[in-house]
Amino acid sequence: MSEIEYVRGDATAPQGKGVKLIAHVCNDLGGWGKGFVLAISRRWPEPEAAYRRWHRERAGNDFGLGAVQYVQVAPYLWVANMVGQRGTRTGSKGVPVRYEAIDAALGSLAGKAEELGASVHMPRIGCGLAGGKWSRIEPLIAGRLTARGISVTVYDHEG
Repeated sequence: MSEIEYVRGDATAPQGKGVKLIAHVCNDLGGWGKGFVLAISRRWPEPEAAYRRWHRERAGNDFGLGAVQYVQVAPYLWVANMVGQRGTRTGSKGVPVRYEAIDAALGSLAGKAEELGASVHMPRIGCGLAGGKWSRIEPLIAGRLTARGISVTVYDHEG
């Protein structure tokens, strides 16, 4: 079983060779405007446009908690928009993160990574605006991805 590799750097500039999947967590409201998504949008317009279209047309597609949308942004680079957060605010119902949705999304991500022969790159998903705890998310990544031999690199932003 491989281990999760932790590096300092920018997850939108993934390191290494071969096909890469950048994974991040989105909310279920169609909102894209804070956190890591801004770094994605600074590099590529397609993931945001695809996510907004996916949400807008949700009556006829699989948009919802646990779903994943794959957007190719370069010949060997994909962005995985994973819906793993209910709403955007911490309130009476607790934090927005939904661990079971992230777990389901990671299961889909594993299949896509195997299909593409890709490594997976991400920030500490679900731990920023979603309010999640890495101690709960790291085992999901290990169980869904590294246990299947998929290489995972987690980026801690410098600064």
